[in-house]
Amino acid sequence: MGGMIAAIPGATAQGLVWGVMALGVYVTYKLLDIADLTVDSSLCTGGATSAVLILAGMHPLLSLFFAVLAGMLAGLVTGILHTRLHIPAILAGILTQLGLYSVNLHIMGKSSVALLKQPVVISLGNIPMALVVSLVVVALVIAAMYWFFGTELGSAIRATGNNRKMVRAQGVDTKTMQVIGLVLSNGLVGLAGGLLAQYQGSANINMGRGAIVIGLASVIIGQVIFGERFNFAYQLASIAAGSIIYQIVIAFVLQLGLSTEDLKLFSACTVALALSVPAMQKKFAKGKNVPAAEKE
Repeated sequence: MGGMIAAIPGATAQGLVWGVMALGVYVTYKLLDIADLTVDSSLCTGGATSAVLILAGMHPLLSLFFAVLAGMLAGLVTGILHTRLHIPAILAGILTQLGLYSVNLHIMGKSSVALLKQPVVISLGNIPMALVVSLVVVALVIAAMYWFFGTELGSAIRATGNNRKMVRAQGVDTKTMQVIGLVLSNGLVGLAGGLLAQYQGSANINMGRGAIVIGLASVIIGQVIFGERFNFAYQLASIAAGSIIYQIVIAFVLQLGLSTEDLKLFSACTVALALSVPAMQKKFAKGKNVPAAEKE
């Protein structure tokens, strides 16, 4: 039990870092209604960019800006493939993800880059500071998203995901809205990648593998536990909270002896269960509302 409690601060800090990525997934999965698989590689692109620039002498905080730009470029490619070349969104994401594997190798020059004794803004070796930094970053991201999606452009992006035909009838270019949404989403994923590389002290070619599963788990867990009530800021905060809960659960099951080889299977089962909860809730509620005579 002591080991589990001791693991909570580190899991919370890591959950906040992954929460930035989950917020990016939320933009495409919930707001745009697009399944974007680019994130499995754009996370690594952000991490690789930040790590290489730090090794080149750049300030770690400034390197995060370029990590965001790298992620945005990845999202732009997916957006163009989907909206201009008419490739289905899921296939466009897979194609970009595949191409980024080679791009990420070129950025790093090898499969892994270590940040030994390099200055970073967030580190696994200083959990209290990591908690403060990650919390500030998440708060700033949520504030920025709350402001942006309240603007005319942000509202148009949200409306595009809700009812594309209606928005198009209002004269809005829905293809452009989708591209902007994908760019913003992967920009956040790139930022998460940069933070994660600094937090763990390295960037490697496989650091983003399974990121979409973690993102979906965070989104669904947050919405199932906290619901979609109150305002948009509350919904965004619930995503970050869902990411923290997910990482704490992972830390607990590892403390209980789950093999790291089974971690992906556990994550997949967790997401499957979380995704099925809303449907089961609706089915249960529908069953309760059926009159007794009809049930007979």
